[in-house]
Amino acid sequence: MKKKLISVILTAAMAMTMFAGCGAGETADTNTEAEVSDDASAEETAEDAAAEDAAEETPEAATDTATTYGTNTEGKFIVGFDQEFPPMGFVDENGEYTGFDLALAEEVATRLDLEFVAQPISWDAKDMELSSGTIDCIWNGFTINGREDDYTFSQPYLNNRQVFVVSSDSDIKSQADLAGKIVEVQADSSAEAALNDNTELTGTFGNMQTVPDYNTAMMDLEQGAVDAIAMDEIVAAYQIQSKESQFTILDEEISHEEYGIGFLKGNEKLKESVETILTEMREDGTLEKISTEWFGSDITTFGK
Repeated sequence: MKKKLISVILTAAMAMTMFAGCGAGETADTNTEAEVSDDASAEETAEDAAAEDAAEETPEAATDTATTYGTNTEGKFIVGFDQEFPPMGFVDENGEYTGFDLALAEEVATRLDLEFVAQPISWDAKDMELSSGTIDCIWNGFTINGREDDYTFSQPYLNNRQVFVVSSDSDIKSQADLAGKIVEVQADSSAEAALNDNTELTGTFGNMQTVPDYNTAMMDLEQGAVDAIAMDEIVAAYQIQSKESQFTILDEEISHEEYGIGFLKGNEKLKESVETILTEMREDGTLEKISTEWFGSDITTFGK
């Protein structure tokens, strides 16, 4: 009986030892898995933190160029222009944007190491486009006179006159002959502003009406729908050249003005960046070269 009891006790002790061994193994496995899980979580946390840091750094990196030059979009120079205002900005026979002002603007963008973007705009919406940040500037035969307080302007780069254009076979030879006639002008243009300030003259017109662009006005004049157009002399001269002298510019001017590049009020940084490049272009002959290509001579005034 005693032997039997000892055997039972030994058996029980062995069983307890086995159970204890199994329990220790499971605990070790569990601890190992926990350590692996902790390591993985640590790695994920580090990766997430790195991603968050990168995300926080990206906006700063994206604004580096904009901060340097005062542009609205990193790496780009977006120029607002009227695509129906030759020779300053228009669409050529290949459907490409071109023009004297665009040629200047593209050269400036290249030297600033920015992507040039020609952005056509509705002329009467130019202020909204500029204030909303859709464009960086207005560069398109943009008259400074009378707008000095509304924009930050570059130094003038061209002189211009507002004039009347009539058909070559017209009996209109002076402004006095416009009495009772139909005169057309582009909406929100310098010519319209000049005429609105000269009520003594406009009061003699039979009618003064506006159109969205000068291409439309030229077609109206060509078809005899109007008697005269009030417009920029530089634009008129280009149109006359392309139309083989079907039109004539009256000698008397409506007003005299200067063209400048219009930036959002207070954007001195971009203005200064552009003027620095224009100064380089004056000194190395690029301004003269581009002007001669478009007008046959250097008519620019910047830096002179």
